Amino acid sequence: MSILHLLVYVFIFSQCNRCPDIYSFVFSNNSDRIWHLHSSHRSTRYVTSRCASPPISKSDLVKRSTDCPRAWTGFNGRCFRYIPKPMSWARAEKNCHSMKANLASVHDMEEYHEIQRLIMTASHEYKETWIGGTDAQEENHWFWIDGTPFLYTNWCPGEPNNHRRQKQDCLHMNHGGQKCWDDFQCYLQRPSVCAKKARFIY
Repeated sequence: MSILHLLVYVFIFSQCNRCPDIYSFVFSNNSDRIWHLHSSHRSTRYVTSRCASPPISKSDLVKRSTDCPRAWTGFNGRCFRYIPKPMSWARAEKNCHSMKANLASVHDMEEYHEIQRLIMTASHEYKETWIGGTDAQEENHWFWIDGTPFLYTNWCPGEPNNHRRQKQDCLHMNHGGQKCWDDFQCYLQRPSVCAKKARFIY
């Protein structure tokens, strides 16, 4: 069986005081599962240039007007898009990546409710939907695929639980009656939400 090797670089900074983690994913040809995930520490010219400038705070982002492509919704300096077609988590991330985006990260309750509103507007229900959280590298060590800090959480009671050790390494939202987060098998198919940085208009 041939393997499609797709590199997705995820830069996780800690105030730019160390080299970032760079994650490399290997997907199967049909992209229904993650075959391999590893991280390494390496220094690149791109990373150096990113660290040379102070990070942009959320307060800075919301003070500017933003512009998102057609079919995308702007919120807090990012553009979001609901993808109704059910896909595996890996295929959904690959689809987002083709649009220069990632599966969405979530950083506060307001942002989560905005993503829920986006799903409801498009589908007329709170569908269980893939977003960008995964612990495929290390069990119970969750991170966002876009490299932003995994600080805000909205897990359902008792989650994440890796139920019956079924490799529930991917995060979907709108689970159960509380419409919260659940860890789930990555090969199962769900709609998804992509997100990317908005273009700023000064």
